[in-house]
Amino acid sequence: MPMHIRTRFAPSPTGFIHLGNLRSALYPWAFARHNQGDFILRIEDTDLERSSQEAVDVIIEGMAWLGLDLDEGPIYQMQRIDRYREVVKQMVDAGLAYPCYMSEDELNKLRDQQMENKEKPRYNGLWRPEPGKTLPTVPQGVLPVIRFRNPIGGSVIWNDAVKGTIEISNDELDDLVIARPDGTPTYNFCVVVDDLDMKITHVIRGDDHVNNTPRQINIMKALGGQLPVYAHLPTVLNDLGEKMSKRNGAMSVRDYQKAGYLPEAILNYLARLGWSHGDAEVFTKEQFVGWFDLESLGRSPAQHNPEKLLWLNHQYIQNADPTALATLTKPFAHQLGIDTESGPDFTQVVTLLKDRANTLIEIAEAAKLFYLPAPSHSTEQIAANIPPAIVPALVDLIAAIKTAEHSKEAYGTAFKEVLAKHLIKMPALAMPVRYALFATTQTPAIDSVLVVLGKDEAIQRLSKVVL
Repeated sequence: MPMHIRTRFAPSPTGFIHLGNLRSALYPWAFARHNQGDFILRIEDTDLERSSQEAVDVIIEGMAWLGLDLDEGPIYQMQRIDRYREVVKQMVDAGLAYPCYMSEDELNKLRDQQMENKEKPRYNGLWRPEPGKTLPTVPQGVLPVIRFRNPIGGSVIWNDAVKGTIEISNDELDDLVIARPDGTPTYNFCVVVDDLDMKITHVIRGDDHVNNTPRQINIMKALGGQLPVYAHLPTVLNDLGEKMSKRNGAMSVRDYQKAGYLPEAILNYLARLGWSHGDAEVFTKEQFVGWFDLESLGRSPAQHNPEKLLWLNHQYIQNADPTALATLTKPFAHQLGIDTESGPDFTQVVTLLKDRANTLIEIAEAAKLFYLPAPSHSTEQIAANIPPAIVPALVDLIAAIKTAEHSKEAYGTAFKEVLAKHLIKMPALAMPVRYALFATTQTPAIDSVLVVLGKDEAIQRLSKVVL
C-alpha cells in the first residue's frame, strides 16, 4: 500500500503572519494536495503569555484567503495538555525521562563556569539516573523539571529532502527539559507527540527548526514512532537581505489584502520563493499543485522582491474576469466614497481601467473620475486648456458622436474623420476632449472612455465648452 501523505502547518500565534510564514503553510499544503493526502493546521499555543486569539484568527483568515483549505484543524496544543502529561508519565515510568531538581540559579552558575572554561554551555546530567550512581538528596519543597534521557554517543542522522544528509552528534545535545515544574510541556516534546498522534508523514518547515530536529528525532525514536520525512525550507529574506520578520518591516497578510492584492497573485509569488518549475513564472493554483514536488525546492535563501510581487499582481488583474474583478474592487471604491450604483456600469469602468492597474486600489482610485459630478469650467480654464482654433473640430466631433453607433470602433472612426477634415493630429483633439469631460488630460483611451461615460453624458459635457 502506498503511504497516505499527511502534512501540517504548525504556527505559534504570537504575532502577525507574514509572507515567510505563509510560504511555510503553502508548501506542505501543496504537497498534500499533489499526493491526495491530508493537510492539518496545528496551533502551537503553549506560550500563554504571547499567544492570542487575534493572531489565530489572522492565521486562519490568511490561509482561507489564499485558498489553503484544511482537512483537519485547527488543533490547539493547549487542548491536548492532558495527553502530553500522560506521555511524560509514561516516559518517566519507562526510564526514558527523569525528574531534575537543579534550580535555575544552579543551572546559570553551571553555564557561566562552562563558558569561562570555554566549554559549550549544557546541563551536566547531575540528576540523570545511571547504574551505580548516587543521586543528590531531593531538596524539600522544590518541584522538578522532567528531562529526556538523550542517548549518549553516536549521532542523529537524517536525509533532509531539501538539505540532504544532516548528522548531529549526540554529544552536542544535553538532556532536554520536556516538562516544566508546573507540569506544562515544552515545545520540542509537544511537537513529537503531536506528529506521532496525527500520523504526520512529512514535516515541511523553515530551516530555523533544523537545530530542533535531532532532539525531536531522539524523542520520537524513544517513543517507538516512525520518523517522518523532514524538509527544511531556506529562509525568506526581505528586500534588504535580512530575515523576514515584523521587526524588519514585513507586511502582514491583512496588509496585502488592504493594499488591493489578489490572493492568486500572492500564492503564485509565494510558490516561487524557493520552488520552481522550469521557466514558469505565472501559473494557476491548480498548475502549481500538479507540478509540486520536494525535489524542486531550492536550497538557497529566497529574497522578497516587492516589485516582482506588484508585477505579478498586475498580470492577474490584467487577465481577471471583469465581472469578478469589479466585485472585488467595489469595497475599495466604496471606501473612497464612490457610489458604484449611480453612474456608469462599474464592470465597464473596471474593464477599461484594469490593464493599467497594479492593485485593486489603483483601479478604485482611477474609477473616481467616472463618478464625480461633471466638471464646471471657468472661462479662463476653458481658454487655457481648449485653444480657440480647436473649437471647430470639437463642434464637428460632437456632431459625429451624436450620429455614431455607441461603440469604441464607431467613436474611433468619428475621431479619425474629424482629424482628417481639420488636418490635425490626435493629441491636439484628444487632450481638449479629456479636459472637457473630466477637467484632466490623463485618462485611458478616449474612444473607450466615451463608451463607458455614455453618449448623452459625453455630448452634454463637451457641449458646455463650445457653446
